[in-house]
Amino acid sequence: MLFVKQELLATLAAELERLSPGAGAKAAFESPKVAAHGDLASTAAMQLAKPLGENPRQLAGRLREALQKSESFRQWTCAIEIAGPGFLNIRLTPEAKQQTVREVLSQGERFGRQTANGQRVLVEFVSANPTGPLHVGHGRQAALGDAICNLLETQGWDVTREFYYNDAGVQIQTLAHSVQLRARGVKPGDAGWPSGDNAAAYNGDYIQDIADDFLASKTVRADDRETIASGDIEDLDGIRAFAVAYLRREQDRDLQAFAVRFDNYYLESSLYSSGKVQATVNRLVAAGKTYEQDGALWLKSTDYGDDKDRVMRKGDGSYTYFVPDVAYHITKWERGFHKVVNIQGTDHHGTIARVRAGLQAVGMGIAPGYPDYVLHTMVRVMRGGQEVKISKRAGSYVTLRDLIEWTSKDAVRFFLLSRKPDTEYMFDVDLAVTQNNDNPVYYVQYAHARICSVLAGWGGDVARLAGADLAALQSAPALALALQLAKYPEMLSAAAQDFAPHDVTFYLRDLAACYHSYYDAERILVDDEPVKLARLALVAATAQVLHNGLAILGVSAPVKM
Repeated sequence: MLFVKQELLATLAAELERLSPGAGAKAAFESPKVAAHGDLASTAAMQLAKPLGENPRQLAGRLREALQKSESFRQWTCAIEIAGPGFLNIRLTPEAKQQTVREVLSQGERFGRQTANGQRVLVEFVSANPTGPLHVGHGRQAALGDAICNLLETQGWDVTREFYYNDAGVQIQTLAHSVQLRARGVKPGDAGWPSGDNAAAYNGDYIQDIADDFLASKTVRADDRETIASGDIEDLDGIRAFAVAYLRREQDRDLQAFAVRFDNYYLESSLYSSGKVQATVNRLVAAGKTYEQDGALWLKSTDYGDDKDRVMRKGDGSYTYFVPDVAYHITKWERGFHKVVNIQGTDHHGTIARVRAGLQAVGMGIAPGYPDYVLHTMVRVMRGGQEVKISKRAGSYVTLRDLIEWTSKDAVRFFLLSRKPDTEYMFDVDLAVTQNNDNPVYYVQYAHARICSVLAGWGGDVARLAGADLAALQSAPALALALQLAKYPEMLSAAAQDFAPHDVTFYLRDLAACYHSYYDAERILVDDEPVKLARLALVAATAQVLHNGLAILGVSAPVKM
């Protein structure tokens, strides 16, 4: 139905242009909130009434009369009704709705996708410190980042996925000391182990695993390095390098189990070793955007909308953490990524203004809104009616690996994407493993499997359904399902624009519900051959869209359950 809608929209635009030059560019259709009101709606008459000095209902009448005379509206609509203060509610013919089935079956996995737009985008996500296993918050970020990348790819973007390793700073030194203590035989609770709420130590069992492998002089291979342990307890630098490589390898394994891939890995330490941090500071000083006060170097970030100026270099000569962030984003810009999306936790909210201020202040022409941010809240986990807060392996939090092992990769992905990123989320492990309609991922996957069972029962070549006569699709449930399929391309476009993969989960649940209703209303494998083929074409198209949508989320579409 996409081409039908495009034809109708072109006609609407042309009529609006005749009424008011320039108005055609604003032509748009909405989906009525109440299905009984029609299939498409337009508020154009209400928007144009005031500029034209006309009554909106009278203007709507003129517009309706003009549209009804057009070839496209005569072919694809059966009614145009005026409602309220000037709404135009449009009812499509069954033939118009049936076209969606043909489009889906002919385009397959390409349905809803746009051609390449020639633009590049870098999406940075997860970016965990290599100091421990990935927690469920990292899992939410991994699911979000991967799905957003998939969404952008459907709209023609050339997407690069990047993981930024914070492998410099105090937390890495704390990791090294923790491993060294375990290697010496000191463990949490012992007199020599740092204690207290702000103690500089990592308590998880994984620290002992690292220490054991270090003492055994083992070799670890991460994505870009191979590190051999010296086995020397006094070799703190060697312990640090081995521990970082070890945890990077573990995080890579977690991400592989979650089916998340990256194109680039960027090291924070390289920003210092390459001189990029110092070069960034020099640029800001040369641009006159800094000043010295109280022994510190400050950025004039209030010049760019920040609520106060920010310290860049402290009195001890060390840089505050947003300075390497500015340097890192300069490298993104210099690599040609003028569209960048960062997926981060809401605890990073305070850094947005200062990073953007630094990027504008360097005088490279970087836009004020660069980069884009998607911020997400943390995830709480419920199991057996109780909130789970501690993993023995991690010491203080539930890991992504725990969640996958307790449920499945598909359940974790779908559940973590089923809410807006900035809303609190409680992951119910018990619900995620149930096999009933209360479990949203099961509900959607079951719809796909149910259709595959029908197609298998038929036993014919699905490819021949693309040429089926669809005239038999006249019932309200069948046309409702076809109309739901037609919403997929616009949903994809809007979800990509808003960085909103949760919209995909909502759509898939609605589509599954629509299919289940249709299945309960009409037999598919009937004796009447044309009717059977038409109904099989409809459900095959539904399976295809379910498959496409689940793929964007990184969730499988099983043929049996």
